[in-house]
Amino acid sequence: MSTTDAAKQASQRTDAADEAEARRLDDELRLAEAQENRRRSGARPDWAPLPRRAGLKPNASPLFSLRTPIPARWRWTLAVASFAIPLLIWVTLNALGTIKPLFLPTPVAVFDALLEMIKSGELFSDLWATTQRVLLGFGLAVVVSVPLGIVMGTFNAGLALFEPVIAMLRYLPASAFIPLLMIWLGLGEPSKVAVLFLGTVFFNTLMTADAVRGVPRSLIDVSYTLGARRGEVLRKVIVPHALPGMLDATRVNAAAAWNFVVVAELINATAGLGLRIMRAQRFTQTDRIFALLIVIGLLGLIIDIALRLLRARVGKWAA
Repeated sequence: MSTTDAAKQASQRTDAADEAEARRLDDELRLAEAQENRRRSGARPDWAPLPRRAGLKPNASPLFSLRTPIPARWRWTLAVASFAIPLLIWVTLNALGTIKPLFLPTPVAVFDALLEMIKSGELFSDLWATTQRVLLGFGLAVVVSVPLGIVMGTFNAGLALFEPVIAMLRYLPASAFIPLLMIWLGLGEPSKVAVLFLGTVFFNTLMTADAVRGVPRSLIDVSYTLGARRGEVLRKVIVPHALPGMLDATRVNAAAAWNFVVVAELINATAGLGLRIMRAQRFTQTDRIFALLIVIGLLGLIIDIALRLLRARVGKWAA
């Protein structure tokens, strides 16, 4: 091939590339013109301008301001009101007689039933039996779920390996495992503890992983830049930053453990608050049922406050 023919072919390729580029530019121009015509014709109206508003009043009440701290006096007043209002409604319904005492006992009757169980000693024995089951079952769930959640939240390989099966297992109700647990573990305490474990471990794992994934990537990159190794980043950056979120997950799932304990104590229990509630239901002793529910609620509130204080102490940077 001569030099003249090679030059002609190169010129032809250049002309073809120029034509293709010109066609592409023409297509983009026509598309932009079509979008502008649709906008002008009203197919997609422009956003209306925001109205002019006055600024916030400087003396606006902090009670109705977004994310604004309120005085301690108001905080305690609202906390007392959260208990006083339901109690007032309860007393009012009893005074009006709209609901029979058999279905809604008076606060006085509930208090008398509580005193009777305290004097007989059965309340403390049942409370201790239930608390032991919750501490053991949920404690095992925390021991398993926290390390697993840290692995899932830190390593993408761990997330890909564990999340699919855990996401499926968390939808299986723990009560559905009771027949299998009775066959595998018998009718003793292990089956009751296993119900609490299965009811909380999967949720706590995923919530822990979410807390760990919330650690900003910039903190990890800066740690590597400053010379930290992988283990040091995990111990000194990821875990401390995610610790308040992990404690919040524990608070939420501790309440779930107390919900499952009533179901767990249906498995041939000889003591426990759940067992006492079922016996009271059998004899329509609604005053005892209310008293036991109040005890469970107060104990759960104490645990929740303790976990809040622990979170505030070990995670002051996240307050």
